[in-house]
Amino acid sequence: MAKNLVIVESPAKVKTIKKFLGTGYEVAASMGHVRDLPKSQMGIDVEHGYEPKYITIRGKGDLLAKLRKSAKAADHVYLATDPDREGEAISWHLVTALKLDEEKMRRITFNEITKNAVKASLKNPREIDMNLVDAQQARRVLDRMVGYEISPLLWAKVKRGLSAGRVQSVALRIIADREKEIAAFIPSEYWTIDADFKIPGAKKPLTAHFYGTDKKMELAAKEDADAVLSGLSGADWEVAEVKKGERSRKAPLPFTTSTLQQEAAKALNFSTSKTMRIAQQLYEGVDIEGEGTVGVITYLRTDSTRIAAEADTAARKYIGDVYGVDAVGNNAGENVNRNAQDAHEAIRPTDIERTPARVKDSLTRDQFRLYQLIWKRFTASRMANAVYETVSVKIRGGEYIFTASSSRLRKAGFMDVYTTDEDEKATGDREIGNLTEETPLELLEMKPEQHFTQPPAHYTEASLVRTLEELGIGRPSTYAPTISTIIARRYITKEQKNLYITELGEVVNDIMCREFPQIVDVHFTANMETLLDGVADGKVQWKTIVENFYPDLEEAVRKAEGELDKVKIEDEVSDVPCENCGRMMVIKYGPHGKFLACPGFPDCRNTKPYFEKIGVKCPDCGSEIVLKRTRKGRRYFGCVNSPTCDFMSWTRPVARKCPECGGYMTLKGNKVVCANESCGHAEADS
Repeated sequence: MAKNLVIVESPAKVKTIKKFLGTGYEVAASMGHVRDLPKSQMGIDVEHGYEPKYITIRGKGDLLAKLRKSAKAADHVYLATDPDREGEAISWHLVTALKLDEEKMRRITFNEITKNAVKASLKNPREIDMNLVDAQQARRVLDRMVGYEISPLLWAKVKRGLSAGRVQSVALRIIADREKEIAAFIPSEYWTIDADFKIPGAKKPLTAHFYGTDKKMELAAKEDADAVLSGLSGADWEVAEVKKGERSRKAPLPFTTSTLQQEAAKALNFSTSKTMRIAQQLYEGVDIEGEGTVGVITYLRTDSTRIAAEADTAARKYIGDVYGVDAVGNNAGENVNRNAQDAHEAIRPTDIERTPARVKDSLTRDQFRLYQLIWKRFTASRMANAVYETVSVKIRGGEYIFTASSSRLRKAGFMDVYTTDEDEKATGDREIGNLTEETPLELLEMKPEQHFTQPPAHYTEASLVRTLEELGIGRPSTYAPTISTIIARRYITKEQKNLYITELGEVVNDIMCREFPQIVDVHFTANMETLLDGVADGKVQWKTIVENFYPDLEEAVRKAEGELDKVKIEDEVSDVPCENCGRMMVIKYGPHGKFLACPGFPDCRNTKPYFEKIGVKCPDCGSEIVLKRTRKGRRYFGCVNSPTCDFMSWTRPVARKCPECGGYMTLKGNKVVCANESCGHAEADS
């Protein structure tokens, strides 16, 4: 029997695939990439056609020697790396590193690691797709150029260990811009009025909400609410209109990489990196009792919602058998993402009969939770829409209208399998369904209430992924590493689920926005992704993109080197003496921000927190207010006497008091506002 060598990327795949193939096949792992650009230099010959200088990755020598020996002895070598641009590039590098004979080398791909899929791929080998390779090369070269040109500038002007990245810098800017929006946000007052009515035979009162006259009215101040209440004094109440109807909630689309990361964050509280790590395990193979090692989900890096016809048919049959034929949907699950490459299917279970309950004992807790989420979402995507019966009511009092509505789930459809916080079984007051235009109403209580508008929400990992996808920045494989990088560099910090920019992140973002506006321009970066897609489609030459990009980048770097002042964030002399040796302590910059250190190091190792005074007295105790940071680096303003005095503010206090209520005021954008939201006083910052 002919001897065949199959090369995959990871040992986990080796274990899974070996079980599917006979003794005529040897399966080995490349352990990811085997060649890359050197770390010691940019590794791109900018003077000779921008040719990359690839070298063998350190530590891969012995592995390549073993693979080379196995390849030489084999009659056929199948390169079975991941079915995406990165995997295509790894296969291409393996051809060179192993000096493979093109006559016996073939590329195979499979979207799922199952026996049928792997064997089918062996029957349909192909050549390496150089368009996909070139798309990966272009991305790698562009990222290397940005990193190796701009990062040394940040080291020289700010501190060593920093980095800039083509996608990460845009992500940082998006977070920074949101933080500025929040800091500058000034709440606006508005009022609502609810009315409780007694209905004959009802156990509970009916609550209706103020709408207006024939047109919707906004109640911007207490005076507006009082005017309405005055107009309603002694009014007669009647049910003016009852409308009954029906609405559908569409079955969800199956998961893409982005939507899986978002939903796993919301439903399971997983970080993007954790979601991808566990999904990789489920894709590469887990040991299922009674089946052996098998991949239980399809490939996890995809932006398509397409489903293979065979899987679609199997799912609809399963749904019909288990939930009834009425539960089967007629949706096709079309791809609604205009930026989707559509190279793979959506993320789905490899076998719908492999239910979460059936595999629970074979999976870890986190593996089970993620698999269950994927299985339920895919199954729901093939099911019928949920149908609600709706009732909306208009109640008239004098010239004003109040409204109430409710909905009742009539046909669960996909909600028998999969629900989110947005999918409620029923909403509103059940008593509404019994109302007619003849129903007498008795007013029990009017409830006016003051509210204030809320600032935009801080980004979470899930909402940042959604924004990056909507803007066309990055691709499925880049979301998790991009977020992980800016957290690891301490440009942003994560508290609970929210992402906040640190002082270091603000410094780096300001430099990038001022000196390299094109790099951090959202539209420029999105357009670059479109060009990379053009390379993958064979419509654009990859070196053309690089040739047009690098000269402008180099010019901007040289200009910044001459014009950019060094950012003084370390070794400033303070006015605080060291209590151990008497030297004046200096301000240094560490991973969590500024701190005080004795300049006599290493003889004196005294350090203490550094608190920057802002020239404002604490409104509670009269001591100094200082700039502080949470353990993770988020800025806030607190009393220097903490914890004796517990005053703190997320926004910067100012010295003047509110002329309306006497409370302290804070800086919001170009205005100074009262910290007491119920006061709401605001004035221009002088």
